[in-house]
Amino acid sequence: MECLKTNFLQGHGVEGRFGGLPDEFSRLETATVVVLPIPFDQTTTYNQGADLGPAALIEASRNLELYDVETQSEVFRRGIYTAPAIEAASSEDMLALSYERAMHFLKMGKFVVSLGGEHAVSAAPIRAHADHFGKISVLQFDAHADLAYAYEGNPLSHASVMARVREIPGVVRSVATGIRSMSSEEAAVVERDNIFYAHEIHEDERWIEKLVSRLSDPVYITFDLDVFDSSLMPSTGTPEPGGLFWHQAAKALKAVAKRKKIIGFDIVELCPSKQMKAPDFLAAKLLYKMLSYIFDGGKK
Repeated sequence: MECLKTNFLQGHGVEGRFGGLPDEFSRLETATVVVLPIPFDQTTTYNQGADLGPAALIEASRNLELYDVETQSEVFRRGIYTAPAIEAASSEDMLALSYERAMHFLKMGKFVVSLGGEHAVSAAPIRAHADHFGKISVLQFDAHADLAYAYEGNPLSHASVMARVREIPGVVRSVATGIRSMSSEEAAVVERDNIFYAHEIHEDERWIEKLVSRLSDPVYITFDLDVFDSSLMPSTGTPEPGGLFWHQAAKALKAVAKRKKIIGFDIVELCPSKQMKAPDFLAAKLLYKMLSYIFDGGKK
């Protein structure tokens, strides 16, 4: 798949801002939410181009209807500020800069949404949230376990991100859902009570209830778009068949928002392509839907 190199469809509103929002709803001083792009992709090994994901998601968001039908809300009115993208030449620099910027916004009292980039970027905002809020649990939506101690000798690989998250002192529990691919080495370190395999989800009507019960408050969500079935989300680093579909993921997210305090989230691994725009729009819609559940709809 050839990854998108230039914007080829202009949306509405201000370019470079989530939703194309005007100044009234996009000022940092008054915004509730900060969108932090981290366009970094150095360790992916199959379909590269996730560094183009944040810009493609933001561009697609300019075509969203900003009234959410399900929650009957317009969460953009709470203010969504789109921060300048993190620019880094190495994994170490990317993680350091991303941690610093996420912590800066958290100290301002903002709700931070980080956009990858490869999944390795998630380690920085997760660490920042754990340091800021104290003990947290992490909910991972993903096709892959990402528990390799070091992939191809690199402990900062996208395939090792959850191994690094486990090392963060403030992360008391990590729960994974949608998993359907891992190595035998990863299988050996899986916490069986805290993993919900995709094949089990499709056979268990009570999986969401069980998932929520495994989470302690507060919750940070890391959402790798390859958790979706590859027919729905082909524009990602390693698309896998047998994944979740939109309403399955949305129902789980709504349940978590209803019963737990979500303190932040990231969306990663969008690799935009010239052949299709639907995946970019899906990723933008997912971000807006998650905000709608967290702020306006999860408690209904």
